[in-house]
Amino acid sequence: MGSLEERLRHSRVFAVWVRVFDLSWPMMAEQVLRTLMRTTDIVVAGFFSPAAVAAVGLADIYGRLPLWLGMGVGDGAIALSSQDTGSGQTATRDEAVTQALLLGLLAAVPFVVFGLVGSYWALAVLGADSEIVRLGGLYLTIIMISAPAFHVTMIAARAIQGTGDTRTPMYVNAGANGLNIVLTVCLAFGLGPFPALSVVGIAIATALGDVLAAGAFLVVLFGPRSDISLVRPHNTVVTRQLIVIGAPRVLEGITELVAEFPFNAILLAFGTEVNAAYHIGRRVYQQISAPLARGYGVAANIICGQSLGRREPETAYFDGLAAAALAVVTLGGIGVILFFAAEWLALAFTRDPETLEYAVAFARAYAVSTVFIACYVVLAGSLRGGSESRPPFVAKVTGMVVFLLGITYVFGVRLEYGVVAAYVAIVADFAWRAALIGAIYVRRNWLERGASMMRARAGAPAED
Repeated sequence: MGSLEERLRHSRVFAVWVRVFDLSWPMMAEQVLRTLMRTTDIVVAGFFSPAAVAAVGLADIYGRLPLWLGMGVGDGAIALSSQDTGSGQTATRDEAVTQALLLGLLAAVPFVVFGLVGSYWALAVLGADSEIVRLGGLYLTIIMISAPAFHVTMIAARAIQGTGDTRTPMYVNAGANGLNIVLTVCLAFGLGPFPALSVVGIAIATALGDVLAAGAFLVVLFGPRSDISLVRPHNTVVTRQLIVIGAPRVLEGITELVAEFPFNAILLAFGTEVNAAYHIGRRVYQQISAPLARGYGVAANIICGQSLGRREPETAYFDGLAAAALAVVTLGGIGVILFFAAEWLALAFTRDPETLEYAVAFARAYAVSTVFIACYVVLAGSLRGGSESRPPFVAKVTGMVVFLLGITYVFGVRLEYGVVAAYVAIVADFAWRAALIGAIYVRRNWLERGASMMRARAGAPAED
């Protein structure tokens, strides 16, 4: 009997793995192209100078603010979309998606203003030299102006994914990101009829890609391809839930930005080459491992949200654990490859000997962290599928402040171990996040939170 139960359990796990992979591979492919786009930015910048690499990397710290806000609102959209798709409440789902898009557009306005008036100051306060400020300021201005389009792209993609359709967002984003890569090379180096714009060309290509993707997503939502219909908003319960679910994710981004300031300042104090190497090492991980982790995380969000929508909390709990196991096994293997191939991969970004040495070490730190990142991202995705976005925020805040910053400053600066402390801090940060999220996940409180939010939406009176 025990043998039969074990076989049934294995069969159930395998079925979840098949479904997770079926949902996640389009997102992985999409993310590979998205990260390849960002990787291309760093590689192209590396042809100009280490200052250009540092400028793009430092500007990207601020550029991630629209990303996190879009992901925050998108988290609300995908959670409500997946839950209401599972429960058959399509009217509430359409309301949630429409409101999420409007919230994203409204929230993008401050970023546009910031890009126009504060870009150069934002780079200067990090202690960067004048050339980094000049290049990074130009880059950041252009990126921030395109924030409304970026938000539409992020939110629409996640809302559509919540219905179980992960291929349409892949098609749209793959086309936009592919065009972005081509334009980056052409505009940076002045190929063909294009002018040679260096770092400015990289930024213009990114902005154009976001605008084209946003337009394509709106065409999809207004057309017959999508199950979602945009409607006239009226349900304030949905508004509140979008904000409650999305706010911790936005705060994660703010926390990351705040932590990146002193972290990059410390690395800059160790040398421009060290700072450039950090961005290169991080980019190696983001290009190879991060797309898979994100794909698994969103798939876990979808399947857990839909299971809760069908009122099957035990299935949601099991599915989340099975998805995490798949991520740990596959990404752990990739982490081993990444560790031993770090030098070869870093050579794609720089030939400067000193920068290369540090970049290899940073890439290996992320390689060691890959298993922890996989566990953290997937279990956090499962929690968000249950409308519980607070624990990932707590895990990120404590991890970055106590471990990433704390270890780097105390051991790297005060005890004078130097950049070695930063390598250790990266691993410790993600190990802590995985441990904390795992402990919260097994308590199962997130299952009731998702169910209670669905009950509140279903019982909300219509408001004109």
